[in-house]
Amino acid sequence: MKFTIQKDLLLESIQHVMKAISSRVTIPILTGIKIEASYEGIKLTGSDSDISIESFIPSEEDGIIHVENIEPGSIVVQSKYFPDIIRKLPLKTVEINTTEDYKVNIISGGSEFHLNGQDPNEYPQLPVLYTENSFTLSNSVLKEIIKQTVYAVSTVETRPILTGVNMTLNNDALNFVATDSHRLASRHLSIELVENQLNLKNVVIPGKSLGELNKIIEENDDPISISVTENQILFQTKNLYFLSRLLDGNYPETSRLIPDHSKTTILTNTKQLLNAIDRASLLARENKNNVVKLETKGNNRLEISGHTPEVGQVIEEVNAEAIDGEELKISFSAKYMLDALKIIESENVKIEFTGAMRPFIIKPENDHDILQLILPVRTF
Repeated sequence: MKFTIQKDLLLESIQHVMKAISSRVTIPILTGIKIEASYEGIKLTGSDSDISIESFIPSEEDGIIHVENIEPGSIVVQSKYFPDIIRKLPLKTVEINTTEDYKVNIISGGSEFHLNGQDPNEYPQLPVLYTENSFTLSNSVLKEIIKQTVYAVSTVETRPILTGVNMTLNNDALNFVATDSHRLASRHLSIELVENQLNLKNVVIPGKSLGELNKIIEENDDPISISVTENQILFQTKNLYFLSRLLDGNYPETSRLIPDHSKTTILTNTKQLLNAIDRASLLARENKNNVVKLETKGNNRLEISGHTPEVGQVIEEVNAEAIDGEELKISFSAKYMLDALKIIESENVKIEFTGAMRPFIIKPENDHDILQLILPVRTF
């Protein structure tokens, strides 16, 4: 195998596939990066069995040569050293060639590295997913959906199913839901399916996989194809193949958690409320839960307070756009509320309460596709 490649493109692909490589894998060869050269371009692969990522660098794109002097072949290189070597090479191009006994030579300017490689035939073959259960989104829409839901997955393994995001698709309605049983985030999207109707029910994607995918895909309108089989999901762009296992088990029915009426509704400026809760949480270290209290006052005023007996107290006042319904005193986790408000991009936020001990709903003022739910904390 032999090729000469633009260093920055190679480095970008290495960074993508490194997101799938773990030192904890049971198959030693999976700690390496597989490199395959063909006349079409260079393919890099990283995998830890749960996530597999392939990144492709075409030899020519839009008339620009990325890779030249190609002699096809493949090798597995050590991921512990290879990325740092490439990063620190002196020139903008790098030549890589291999010998028959799996030695890898890396040459750039006056620098020459000789690494021990491994037999690429020992690297597990990634499954090729041919599935009719496919649909397409744009990169930017998928990034938005991930940002709006993945923060609410559980970080503890006591209920593994809750460490994932539940994706359902039914008659052109796509829903993503995440919950850790104390809060919930959901995003609805209407999509037009080009061909047959799709019905996807219990597809639970690990939150970790979506987090890594979000770091790789670019903020643009290029299409990303999503394909689902029984136990795997594939996200595919022009030059990227991101495969993740799905979580086993049935995701809980979350729709019944969402109240269908409210007793108190608050409409207020998103940023002002976020900043007030942020400041109140500075002195709200009670039980390490970061609990703040919210109380409705006359003349459309909200009082937000936080206190720790040993430290002191803070009281914030926010003028709301409108407060309708019953008076309210409620306590909740400042962290959960801040997480929820950070993903709301509209100027005003609407919060609907059904009582001091009932879950409450947070959503943008005029957007019914985003909905978040937080359980209050009992402090009274």
